[in-house]
Amino acid sequence: MNFVDQLRTLDPRDVGRWPLPVRGFFIAVIFAVVAALGWYLFVWNDDRPILQKAQADELELRSQFESKQQRAANLDAYRAQLAEMERSFGAMLRQLPGKTEVPNLLVDISQTGLAAGLQEKLFQPGSEKGNGFYAELPIKIKLVGTYHDFGNFVSGIAALPRIVTLHDIQIAPVDAKSNYDNLTMDVTAKTYRYIEDEGGAHPAKKKAGGAT
Repeated sequence: MNFVDQLRTLDPRDVGRWPLPVRGFFIAVIFAVVAALGWYLFVWNDDRPILQKAQADELELRSQFESKQQRAANLDAYRAQLAEMERSFGAMLRQLPGKTEVPNLLVDISQTGLAAGLQEKLFQPGSEKGNGFYAELPIKIKLVGTYHDFGNFVSGIAALPRIVTLHDIQIAPVDAKSNYDNLTMDVTAKTYRYIEDEGGAHPAKKKAGGAT
């Protein structure tokens, strides 16, 4: 009688009469089940949070790797973009007058108004205000002329090689009887100067003193 036939003839109510090999087989099976259950309860459950954390860390590291790999693949494009930004920034800086060029720029602004056919009633430079790496110089201007002359003045200011912006523009008739050919315009023109154009002496002293 083979092992399978022995299993068929077993009486589940009389385990004591089972053959020794059969009883040993079932004991081994029960032991394996109990061992597996104990491993699941005492080992797997305790280590599961560690495994989940390791899996989450793996996903995060994989994401970081893919992001850095993409950046590395686009490194040449980033370098080209940086070089273009540096060129653009340099071009903008060249539009900021140096300290010695500011008086000439003020003359250019005044001459632009006169060239447009306007009468200059006020041209008053204000106090220079520092703003980071550049300084701002406001100029209060009062002009008299026509709308057409004002348009020529604004176009002339925009065509200057240095950056000049116009603010707080107010246009009104010279008096109650004036028509559109006799108007007054109050405007604040602002020009900007690159502070380090002075030679960088001040930043060097700050570095030597440990200031930031």
